[in-house]
Amino acid sequence: MSFSPYLGFAGTARETMTAYAAIFGATDLQIMAFDDMPQDQRPAGTDGLVMHAQFSAGEGAPLMGCDIPPGMGPAGMGGSSVFHAAPDAATAERVFSALSEGGHVEMPLAATFWSPAFGMVTDRFGTRWMISVAST
Repeated sequence: MSFSPYLGFAGTARETMTAYAAIFGATDLQIMAFDDMPQDQRPAGTDGLVMHAQFSAGEGAPLMGCDIPPGMGPAGMGGSSVFHAAPDAATAERVFSALSEGGHVEMPLAATFWSPAFGMVTDRFGTRWMISVAST
């Protein structure tokens, strides 16, 4: 059994997922737009919106997301966070710094009793992140 985060955005999925793919070094970003659907099947108000986007980074599960069409529910992460296990402190610092640009640091990246580097940030797109390095 596996679980993969699926993020919902309010019209920023293309920009957000492109930024995340760059931050995490992914080269396989796939974006499918609602505009690619047959017109008679396309939900109203979805022109220019992303129906599905995903990429993989390393051995983990893919990160996926889309724009939430108008009237189909809330967008945003609310009380949830995406957890990223970085392989080392240098990678954690690079990722945390990139996600922090234009965002809000909730807990600065620092050593804790359970990790050589752990921090929490809400990025400029409104996604909450927990960045950590496994204890050695």
